Amino acid sequence: MDRRTFVAHTTCTLAAVAAGGCASLVTVPVVPEGGVIRLTPASHPSLSRPGGWLKVLPASWSSPLYVLALEDGSYAAVLPICTHLGCTVDISGLRLVCPCHGSTYDREGNVLRGPAERALQRFPTQVTGAGEIIVAIGGMQ
Repeated sequence: MDRRTFVAHTTCTLAAVAAGGCASLVTVPVVPEGGVIRLTPASHPSLSRPGGWLKVLPASWSSPLYVLALEDGSYAAVLPICTHLGCTVDISGLRLVCPCHGSTYDREGNVLRGPAERALQRFPTQVTGAGEIIVAIGGMQ
């Protein structure tokens, strides 16, 4: 392979990796109906695999939710606001980590390491027989 081909292939590969990383930062706007959000793994492939996740912003909300695919095939939905001082937690592998003071949560929002002492706010989820993920957000705003 000549130098020009090598540089072209390397550039394309790096661009693809960067684009994939940027895709994880995208917040998907959703419109709740009757106090629930309906999602399908077919429309959101990141929810098709354990460890996957989706950041959604319900209409009229100021903060997004994380919908997280769990290892057992179920889902969790949490408000990613740290219960210590209100910073937004980041997804880091199978953990949610607060960038401000290091509080660490599991994918269901339970505290693994402080200084936070309370779990993240959770929202009930269920999967229908058709594979649709339903997140009950009620009248939250």
